[in-house]
Parts: sequence; structure tokens; C-alpha cells
Amino acid sequence: MLPGPYELLVVGLGSRGPDGVTLEARDALARSRAVFGYKLYLEQAAPHLAPGAESRSSGMTAETRRAKQALELAMEGKTCAVVSGGDAGVYAMAGVVYEMAASMGLPLGDGGGELKITVVPGTPALCAGAALLGAPLTHDFCCVSLSDRLTEWGLIKKRLEMAARADFVIVIYNPRSRGRDWQLEAAKELLLKLVPPKTPTGLAVRCGREGETAIVTTLGELDPNKVDMQTLVVVGNSSTFVYRGAMITPRGYVRKYGAADDE
Repeated sequence: MLPGPYELLVVGLGSRGPDGVTLEARDALARSRAVFGYKLYLEQAAPHLAPGAESRSSGMTAETRRAKQALELAMEGKTCAVVSGGDAGVYAMAGVVYEMAASMGLPLGDGGGELKITVVPGTPALCAGAALLGAPLTHDFCCVSLSDRLTEWGLIKKRLEMAARADFVIVIYNPRSRGRDWQLEAAKELLLKLVPPKTPTGLAVRCGREGETAIVTTLGELDPNKVDMQTLVVVGNSSTFVYRGAMITPRGYVRKYGAADDE
């Protein structure tokens, strides 16, 4: 074993397809001798890998195994990367890697014999989706994932209710899949008890990929059956409005300062 320090890179590939991979992420991938990830993300990373770099694919429910294998290989002296879509720290692999490193009792740092974990950020889906819809996140917002695979539904409901009562714009991740086809309908019913049906609601579909689409509707007219895992749902707050198809949540500049005067 080499004396270290060892390095593991956790790389966010962004949410805008191949053109959304940052220069920092490309550099990290080029330095990696082995890359771990879900097949779709490995395909996105492939053009930026050095010749001879190893790719190790695993499924969507193999996150802990993926993190453990990458950590073990990094501790053998190979610079490794774990790749995620969007930002590595938003519902993605950075947390899993750190949790696994802690459970394994690995020495973290950048000295001899220590493992340096570097998280390389990428554009998260909420930013890519908001840009597609207009400007829905200009004021306070929160994110809630509807996936109850790791979080019990009762806690998800509580967070949705509190967010609605606090008048946050709500960004909904993981809204609906073939194996989870009722949660978005349940979330809609819960929110309609707390906010008006006319509340602007946006769907950002396949951001940065073929078929990219922005749909602006209302919470009352939202059809959960037309939503899938490649859709980000954004529910506005009491001040969100729609202008020429764009979803806008004002920060309050025009209200406070008025329209700009010509000078």
C-alpha cells in the first residue's frame, strides 16, 4: 500500500446533459483511475476519462456497496471517483460516501495515511428546472423528496405540511415512478388543503436531455399521471405568478423600489 494521502472524488455531473459538466468535474474525472456509478452517469462521464480508466457500474439501489468499494480502492492508493447526476451533495452520493467512511472508521484528512474526500459540485436539478420554468425560486424555497424508500411517509407528509404553512415554494424531487405511483397524488391532496388550487405549479421534464419540456399549470390542474422520475415539480407560494408562460416568484424589489426610472 502506498503511504498516502489517498483521494476519493465525489463528482456531480450536473443536470444539463453533456454540456453541463463543469471544468472542475472534467478535471476530476481525468485524474481518476476508477469511476463508480449508475450506468447512465458513467456514460455521461466516459468522454472525460483518461485512457485505461476503469468504470464500475451498479444499480440504483446499490449506493452503499458502490461507496464501500470506491473507498476501499482509494485506500489502496488509486484515485477514484464516484459520480452522481446533478449535484453530488443533493439527494446524491456525497452523503453516502461520508456515512460509509465514518462507519468504516477511515482516517479522513490530507496527510500521510489519510483519505482525502473531495466533493465536486454540479448544477442540481432544482436549478436546472427553475431556469427552464422561469424564476420560481427567487425567494425562500425548500426541497422535499417523495421517495419513501428511506424516509417514512409520515415524515414526508409532515414536511410538506410545514412547508406549505410557512409559504415556501416547494420543489418536489422523486415525484412518481412505476414502483411509487400514489405519493404525488397524496401530496397534491395534502397541499390543496393548505394552499389555493390556483397556485402556479411547474413541471420541468428531462432537463438538458432530448425531450426537455417546461409545463406551467396550477396545483389544482396538476395531473400526477403525467409525471415521472425525470420530472421536477415546483409548487409556487402565495406570491408566485405566471407571466407569458414563465413562473415567477418575486423577491420584492419592484414592490419596494418601484419600476426603474430612466436617467
